[in-house]
Amino acid sequence: MIPESFIQDLLARIDIVDVIERYLPLKKAGANYVACCPFHSEKTPSFSVSPSKQFYHCFGCGAHGSAIGFIMEYAGLGFIETVEDLAGTIGLQVPQQRPDERRPKAAGTAPLTEFMTRAAKFYKEQLKASPHAIDYLKSRGLTGEIAARFGLGYAPDGWQGLAAVFPDYSDKALAECGLVIEGDAGKRYDRFRDRIMFPILDGRGNVIGFGGRVIGQGEPKYLNSPETPLFEKGRELYGLLQARIAIRDENCVIVVEGYMDVVALAQHGVGNAVATLGTATTSTHVHKLLRQADRVIFCFDGDNAGHKAAARALDASLEQVADNKTIAFLFLPPEDDPDSYVRAHGADTFRTQARQAMPLTDFLMQELKSGKDLATAEGRSQLVHAAKPQLGRLQAPLLRLQLVKLLAQASGFSQAEIESLCGLPAIVRKPIHARAPRGAPSPIARKLLRVIVQQPGLAARLSADLIPEGHAETGVLNALIVAITEGELAGEGYGMVLEHFRSTAHESLISEILGELVEEEFDAESIEAVFTDTVERLRQAGIHNEINALNAKNKSVGLASEEVRRLQQLLMQKQSVKPTTSA
Repeated sequence: MIPESFIQDLLARIDIVDVIERYLPLKKAGANYVACCPFHSEKTPSFSVSPSKQFYHCFGCGAHGSAIGFIMEYAGLGFIETVEDLAGTIGLQVPQQRPDERRPKAAGTAPLTEFMTRAAKFYKEQLKASPHAIDYLKSRGLTGEIAARFGLGYAPDGWQGLAAVFPDYSDKALAECGLVIEGDAGKRYDRFRDRIMFPILDGRGNVIGFGGRVIGQGEPKYLNSPETPLFEKGRELYGLLQARIAIRDENCVIVVEGYMDVVALAQHGVGNAVATLGTATTSTHVHKLLRQADRVIFCFDGDNAGHKAAARALDASLEQVADNKTIAFLFLPPEDDPDSYVRAHGADTFRTQARQAMPLTDFLMQELKSGKDLATAEGRSQLVHAAKPQLGRLQAPLLRLQLVKLLAQASGFSQAEIESLCGLPAIVRKPIHARAPRGAPSPIARKLLRVIVQQPGLAARLSADLIPEGHAETGVLNALIVAITEGELAGEGYGMVLEHFRSTAHESLISEILGELVEEEFDAESIEAVFTDTVERLRQAGIHNEINALNAKNKSVGLASEEVRRLQQLLMQKQSVKPTTSA
């Protein structure tokens, strides 16, 4: 776990404009910077970055957040990876509050990325000097432009070609990052020889592995980097960095099986394709894909191997799919893969096929029905029995209900019987309360919250006794008071406030408030006046409520002597207060 103090220090040292300009071309527009939003398709810039607030906001789609939030959303990185990335740009070492088993392994990865970058450069240079490899790529319909876009290279047909770029060929790092293999008697040789090289990039653009395709005949057709401290096959996707813009434009990502499939589709204008890396689709892959787009299409060859790969992708998707997301399966003719299909039929035909891909529930029902005679009672019972574990793993309640209905139609059981037999809680038949209600909103407390998130230091002057209880804003205001008085929130700016409340119960309301404020200019004088006025209104409301409570008690059971004195004091205070300005 990264200390909160480090996050605040990091955000105080970086500039959100510099961070976002690594990914987007920003233009100055008054006090802010603008660009076309990377999170939805648009022609007129509505994406604004505020240096004073250290906050970005899109007036088109509503996306907003801090520098950390931008990288997480744009690059698809996790929180810790993002913080490490930002810290690295300014030379900070990320501390850890608790030991993390991944830290020792990750600590030594920086030099390995340098080795991989040098190797990738070497392979690209070798491609330029190899007519043999260039002719092969041309025969596959690839241009130099697309080869450059994906950084394609060529590993020469020699046992120690990398010795030309790594004078210390015995360096253990070469084996650690998978570039060389230790043979018998300590002899070394290059892992990749006489192969077209496909660099695999992480979300930051670092080379973390390679895929090598044999030229002509030979086995294995594809050779991949082994698991290394840099590279975990079950987490990474080939071509994701190059495809990100097209994926966002289409709000759809197509998952294929091979590197060449990705590159060939891009050559023909289908830029939103990625590939798994010589391994079956994992739930981590699916989770990452669904963060990129609302629709994921798995595209497989129509042969038996493709069908098995699709079944594994289906299995990995069950726990990740949500009711607002779509996962579908496209099966090409047995004689085709995406590369050959798009070359033979063109991009438009391929896109049409993708739009008509089989939805997850249809494919799942097809799999469940396979090999069962639904004309018999035994076959129908087997259908429901086979569906039980799949239903239990499906986390999307509305989608699961649709599947239960399909099973009921196919099996002859009622929906209630299937839910009971499969041990499913009937959560979709009752109102769903995913979160405890925040409480009714309070206009005056919300006004106070809007002021304090703009100038958090004001929270130190606010007494918790004044905050009205039982409202949506109560918990956030109390948390802000604690954060300021205990020094947890040491700076200003929307980005710092939002990151302080990341992954807490208050994040949603804070984000909502910041979205409302983004069009308002920061004016210290008016904020001070509004704060003073609002606090006075809360004080008056407190006096009024306490007077009413004491009067009600007096009528029912009477007041003790100290309560009588308190009531008299409150009545005097009420007479002495000045009227406040209207909200």
